Amino acid sequence: MSAPYGNTSISVLRLGYMASVLIVILECAYAIALTLGLSSLEVASDPIGDPFFTIMELLIIAMMPTFVVLTIAVHASCHASRRHYALAATVFVAILTTITTTVHASILLLSREVAFVDMNNVFSFEWPSVVYVLDVLAWDFFFGFFAIFLALSFEQTGLDKWIRGLLMLSGILSLAGLLGAAIGNMDIRNIGIVGYVGIFTTAVALIVVWMWRRLQLARYRSVSE
Repeated sequence: MSAPYGNTSISVLRLGYMASVLIVILECAYAIALTLGLSSLEVASDPIGDPFFTIMELLIIAMMPTFVVLTIAVHASCHASRRHYALAATVFVAILTTITTTVHASILLLSREVAFVDMNNVFSFEWPSVVYVLDVLAWDFFFGFFAIFLALSFEQTGLDKWIRGLLMLSGILSLAGLLGAAIGNMDIRNIGIVGYVGIFTTAVALIVVWMWRRLQLARYRSVSE
């Protein structure tokens, strides 16, 4: 190896493990709510309604802190020669978190107020609207770069290689979703949804294993010493 991993603390690895587990749980819950919401529509082009819409909004807000914590844990525990990639991923996930939590908290708390109820060009997820543009910016643009740089934080051997490949695919598909906004056909954005829901969840499930292995090794070393 060109540079050491170093003695990553047990607390960091435990934090990364717990964050990755929570992401998988929340992402799976989001995927279920999304599937049920879509299946409840009479017309496929209609926006998803309650209770599924509100559940999805709450899940997005809840999962964002876990994204940040996981990225910080990866930065602290990845190979020293790749920590600049993890640092870039941390910056991108911070921007993603700021935008998306602001958008979805505003929708939940303001869109139902009398003063804002008719402002569909602001709060509606029908293209074009302000929140839709911000959502595309967050998930198709900043998430795309976050996933790509997080991928580059992992090695190209063993389990790292699988995590790296899935994260890279997740980021590329998310960036491809920008095409939907560019041509005004939001059905194309489903490409991005596959990236940041399906592929990313699979990648994080492997990170759960990666963190667990590193955690067990760190515990073994601490006992041996």
